[in-house]
Amino acid sequence: MKRNIARTTPVASMEGGSVSAPSRRQLLIGGALAGSAGLLLGAGKQQEASASPHHGGHGSGAAEGQAHGTAVAGHGGGESGATFRLGQQVDHAANGFDPTAVLRDFDYGTTSVLPDGRTLREWEVFASDEEIEIAPGVYFPAWTFNSRVPGPALRCREGDRLRVRFTNGSEHPHTMHFHGIHPAEMDGIPGVGRGIIEPGASFTYEFDATPFGVHLYHCHVSPLAEHIARGMYGTFIIDPAQGRPPADEMVMVMHGYNTTFDGEGNQLYAVNGIPFHYMHEPVQVKRGELVRIYLVNILEYDPINSFHVHGNFFDYFPTGTRLEPAEFTDTIVQAQGQRGICEMRFPHPGRYMFHAHKTEFADLGWMGFFEVTE
Repeated sequence: MKRNIARTTPVASMEGGSVSAPSRRQLLIGGALAGSAGLLLGAGKQQEASASPHHGGHGSGAAEGQAHGTAVAGHGGGESGATFRLGQQVDHAANGFDPTAVLRDFDYGTTSVLPDGRTLREWEVFASDEEIEIAPGVYFPAWTFNSRVPGPALRCREGDRLRVRFTNGSEHPHTMHFHGIHPAEMDGIPGVGRGIIEPGASFTYEFDATPFGVHLYHCHVSPLAEHIARGMYGTFIIDPAQGRPPADEMVMVMHGYNTTFDGEGNQLYAVNGIPFHYMHEPVQVKRGELVRIYLVNILEYDPINSFHVHGNFFDYFPTGTRLEPAEFTDTIVQAQGQRGICEMRFPHPGRYMFHAHKTEFADLGWMGFFEVTE
């Protein structure tokens, strides 16, 4: 297991010296976001800041605002931001996951047939503390499901019996809370059913898959904001019994990183783990082919997020619980926990940008390209 330690790059001032980490608001006011120059990561010697242990008070209001680690991402002047945007990458192998692979990685579990003829679908999910490189030279002490951010995209079919064995290999207490319909004792919240799963313990969540749609799961232990902001979330897809038309399917989880753990806001924004990844590794699609995106917003510390595509429109199915689209648009907005399905075809080849239609989010990592080929 990787160390639960954040190694960070100190902020470089415009004069070249090191200064304390500015807030996001200060960055915006100070002009650190320079139009298309985007994210500028300050150059400097890497330092280490230990993350303090998770302590008591889970489920109590007293613990809500307490951060348990310190990490500072540098966002000052310098050239490293431009090289990041132009192709400098993080070490995906060391991280243990690659957003390009995550995009089309659906975990269907293992299946067997129950006596009543239904499908039993089972997964093994574990929590772990991982150090991941979220930008070149910036390391984040994440709390993860299956050692990645976001966690695996669990996928099943409406009516399946689901059995998720969750093992807490983290140093912190966690749960798995699924969005959907299930008995109260399977809700994965403190004080109900099994409640909190302490470090080293396991619990099996079992329920029927309903309703069909695109859902999510996340930890529900207090301080909830930190558990989510650290990376404890993933996509949960229930396909309709009759299925959907064939398509090039992908999952996009919109989220952010509060690297200072001050609860003020995020310093980086991303889709599927790494800011700007799809700028230098565009999403490959074929002209005229149906593209289906399972889109989930789990962004903490900001009230809304959005998805916008250039040069095209898409059908949008909020929550994916209806088979007919609710609108035909090029931009949608989601609050935290909202999700939906976007379906589109690209009639022309070329590169088409997609991003949050909020400049701050885009400049700090939430943007990418579709590359459409014949």
